[in-house]
Amino acid sequence: MIRKLPSLDLIRGFEAAARNLSFTKAAAELFVTQSAVSRQIKALEEQLGVSLFRRRYRAILLTEAGQVLFRAVTEALGVLADTTAKLQAQAGSKSITVSCTLGFASLWLVPRLADFREQHPDIDLRISANNEILDLDRERIEVAIRYCLPELAPAGALRLFCNEDVFPVCSPELLKKSGKPLLHPADLAQHVLLHLSDQEIKLPTTAWPTWLEVVKLQNLKPAGSLYFSHDDHLIQAAVDGQGVALALGPLVRRLMKLGKLVAPFAQKFCSPRGYYLVVSKADGARAEVKDFVAWMTGRARLDARRR
Repeated sequence: MIRKLPSLDLIRGFEAAARNLSFTKAAAELFVTQSAVSRQIKALEEQLGVSLFRRRYRAILLTEAGQVLFRAVTEALGVLADTTAKLQAQAGSKSITVSCTLGFASLWLVPRLADFREQHPDIDLRISANNEILDLDRERIEVAIRYCLPELAPAGALRLFCNEDVFPVCSPELLKKSGKPLLHPADLAQHVLLHLSDQEIKLPTTAWPTWLEVVKLQNLKPAGSLYFSHDDHLIQAAVDGQGVALALGPLVRRLMKLGKLVAPFAQKFCSPRGYYLVVSKADGARAEVKDFVAWMTGRARLDARRR
């Protein structure tokens, strides 16, 4: 019987597409490409020998067979999720795996974990820090923090910060260098600019051209440039006085309060992207997961009030 069933990946792709009536929204929810969802649906239709969707211009509709399968899949996945949650509760599982980018882990999450451990010493945390977008259920990850545009955030995702201001930062020592002031944005021509180079995003949010356009210095030529693939490396270079970095406020305000970084200029802009907290559907009801989500959102609000 099991051998005759389609793979769970195909079923989950179908369920997301059927529930949203959109391959695009399903792809964003599952953190895969739209073409990947489309291939999953096509493979499932070929296995079953029926059409599950009617493709329309900028829209999809479930066929009669698709509606029958959707009802069965929804019921089956619901039973599986409830059973999994009950078994984990019975086993007394008190561990949570959190997925996030390397930069967010190093600059925001890890420095604050002592506070969570003090409040919840009985919960074990596993931080899975990498820049890959992982499937929460397949990788058995309870919570993920994603940095994306609002329209690409999965349904039910919680935005951590009210805004993500972007502004230049540097070490206090860099300001003290004689002959190289940083009183006005135009003074950046005498300094090295530190850039975030992300191959997945042609123009990262923390790209200097965006901020230089805000201050009407599009043609500014710096004394030099350094490029980094991760936020934490970029910010560490700024702390070490190697140049001026463009940074996201939530990631550097702790370092600014510690006196390791300063913002030489008042000009800033708000990032179109945001940090979103995503919870696995299978684990969202677990008490320890709720505790971690409550701590994350509460700590983000606390940091915002302390700005």
